[in-house]
Amino acid sequence: MIRKINVAVFLTLVFAIASPIFAQNAPVSGKVVLKKKDGTTVPVADALVEAYQVDIKSSAPPDKTDKKGFFSFAGLRLGATYVLSISAPGAKAGYFPNVKAGNQNLVITLEEGEGNRFTEEEIRAAIAAGPTTASTKKAEPSGDEKKQQAEFEAKVKEVEAKNQKATQVNAIVTKSLTDGNAAYQAKNYDAAIASYNEGINADPDFAGSAPILSNNKGAALVARAVVVYNQNAKATDATAKLAAFKTVRKDFSDAVAAYDHSLKVLKAAKPGDVADPKTSETAKLNALKGMKEAFRLMALTEQVDAEMTPIAKTVFPEYIAVETDPVKRDEAKIILADLYRVAGDSENAILAYRQVLETAPDNIDAMAGLGFSLVNMGYVNNDKAQLQEGANFLQKFATAAPGTHKYKDDAVGLIETLKKEQNVAPVKSAAAKKKN
Repeated sequence: MIRKINVAVFLTLVFAIASPIFAQNAPVSGKVVLKKKDGTTVPVADALVEAYQVDIKSSAPPDKTDKKGFFSFAGLRLGATYVLSISAPGAKAGYFPNVKAGNQNLVITLEEGEGNRFTEEEIRAAIAAGPTTASTKKAEPSGDEKKQQAEFEAKVKEVEAKNQKATQVNAIVTKSLTDGNAAYQAKNYDAAIASYNEGINADPDFAGSAPILSNNKGAALVARAVVVYNQNAKATDATAKLAAFKTVRKDFSDAVAAYDHSLKVLKAAKPGDVADPKTSETAKLNALKGMKEAFRLMALTEQVDAEMTPIAKTVFPEYIAVETDPVKRDEAKIILADLYRVAGDSENAILAYRQVLETAPDNIDAMAGLGFSLVNMGYVNNDKAQLQEGANFLQKFATAAPGTHKYKDDAVGLIETLKKEQNVAPVKSAAAKKKN
């Protein structure tokens, strides 16, 4: 049986969905004029214009008119209805109802008066009770302005549709993460994987959610593979055992694919896709660590899909580049070499094990792997020199390794086979030291 791993370390429980990147506000602007007793109108400077949202008790920061009577709100919420309350010295207070985000060139006419101001409560009561006390005449737009307004309204509809979709996607993603995490904690890995898939499929290329969900899916797949392997490692029914190991191999491969998807989405992310860059860096590191663990277990259980080795060849240097612990860097190099060996790629395995021994000459795992790979190549190529070098490394490993090492008996057995069948005996190394 293999050693169980604590895959929960890779499960990111904290999740923040980035706010939709689409615009959700639009400007409102207009002009306030004063109608005098003689019938003439003049711009009103320093008039206070306040915007109250009608459907809920909410307001926007107020604005004051400039010398020519113009006012402007940079952004009111799309889809909401507002009423504007206007007050100015020497004028009766008034209000302008049914204002929508995007309305431009409003003309609000006040009458001469005592310069009073309506409270928010008075405005809301007036809206419910009757018509405005201020003129609601709107300036007639020109042909170009009509075209611009039509284009703007079309854009508003497009933005609203995108925002509605984003809201729906966010709801799906949040639910899938919550449900998936709960299922994972309950060790119901089938349900967890299904939930994570639902969230990923809702927005597979969004860097604000897909990498976290993909990493969690990878962790769940690895956990399920470990459970199935442990349940069948000592099975006596060869057919059932073979079928079980096939599912184990697929789960490990699918986990690698999930982590790989996470990395690809992060690399292709656009500015603003992830609200906090630290979230992106954490997701990337989790993907690299998760993939390393999936590959380690592939090699350890000898359930390696050869199609995954090209991904390993690309990803392991990336992991090694960000890993600060030299022991863990060497471990990653060993895992890559083990993958090649188990997949039957002895040539690349030999190169990878030699790279480890260049910087860590006493690494017994690299000695064993190199010895086995050299012997395999020697048999394939009928090359006595490779058989001899392989026997030498196996002997060095067998002398240095403790008796509990998983490859100790295999190495000793292969050395004896080489002696009997190939007349190849290891050359003793004075540098080798036996460990108790």
